[in-house]
Formats: sequence, C-alpha cells, structure tokens
Amino acid sequence: MILYRLNCNNDHRFEAWFRDSGSFDEQTALGVIECPFCGDRRVAKSPMAPNLAGRRGKNERAEVRAKEVAKQILQAVNTIRDSVEKNCDYVGEKFAIEAKRIHYGEAEKRGIYGEASEEDAVDLAEEGVEFSRVPWLSRRDS
Repeated sequence: MILYRLNCNNDHRFEAWFRDSGSFDEQTALGVIECPFCGDRRVAKSPMAPNLAGRRGKNERAEVRAKEVAKQILQAVNTIRDSVEKNCDYVGEKFAIEAKRIHYGEAEKRGIYGEASEEDAVDLAEEGVEFSRVPWLSRRDS
C-alpha cells in the first residue's frame, strides 16, 4: 500500500491510499479519483517529503496522521451535508418515488434528498435514475 498526498484543480489537498503507484495511474486515467471536498476528478499527486526518521515513533506518527485524516473526512462529509441541505429539497422516505417522478418529467426538476432502502436504490439504478449515496452523519452539538 502507498499513501499519496493529492490535490485537485480547485487546490483542495487530501490523501488517499493505493495498492501501488500503478493503481493510482490506472484510477487517474479512468477518472475515478474524486476530491472529497468538491468532487473534482482532475486530481494530481502533490510533492511529498520522504520519511527519514526511521522506525522510531512510527506508530505514534501513524496514529496522529490517522486522526488527522479521519478529521478531514468528517469535515468533508459535513461540507457535503451542508451543501445538500442548503440546495436541495428534503423528501424523506418518499425519495425513490420523487426521484422517479423527476426522472420521468412528472415533477419539477430539482435536487432532492431523503432516505431509500437498498431495494429502492437497486430499482432506481435499473431504471436509469441518477442519484448518489452520501454518508449522513448525525449532527453533534458541542
């Protein structure tokens, strides 16, 4: 496994793990690597300094880095959630029904969000309805 520091064309910086350097190249060519902040698929490697400190303290550094990455992921998920809540209509458990209505021109075309069962998601995909699953974390007020 190899960790790369990446950046998108909108100058967001993030990290991602790959099986090897060839995996990064393949995924870049396919356009499947996506910026967790803005969704941009124009992603490139950022320069990284080699780890010359040796093995001493490696576990501590790895733990600190893992916490930093987890924090960045949570921030990105919250940014996505905020954007969806601000720009889309909440339709609750009627998501699949409303998504189909929009797809077939029976309802106003607009962004929506809500809940859908696994069966509903499969059905939507089979009908060619475009949708995305977004991790939805409970808000913590602290």
